[in-house]
Amino acid sequence: QVQLRESGGAAVEAGGSLRLSCVVSKFTIATKCLAWFRQAPGKAREGVARIDYAGRNFYYSDAVKGRFTISQDDAKNTVYLQMSDLRPEDTALYTCAAEDDYVCSGWSAFEYWGQGTQVTVYS
Repeated sequence: QVQLRESGGAAVEAGGSLRLSCVVSKFTIATKCLAWFRQAPGKAREGVARIDYAGRNFYYSDAVKGRFTISQDDAKNTVYLQMSDLRPEDTALYTCAAEDDYVCSGWSAFEYWGQGTQVTVYS
């Protein structure tokens, strides 16, 4: 079955950077909608970045715009989230997701999910 496996989470000092990776199996990402979500303790899950149109269209939440970058490597079937200027409020479990469509249908139609990787930002 389709599997998404995240890695790259860590504890990092505020102002630092991390790159998260999500390796996707049994599902070709080249022409699909892909996204990163996060969930902080006691808060609802929120979408932070998504990519579609074969990697040519991007969307970011206001909370991360200008600091995070989503990208994909079709040869490795992997999605990345480059995070810079990290803040304590970025602390959360980060999860990647995939939708079996060329264009993302907002944040609510993702069919496949990973287990997540923890990011902790300390000041």
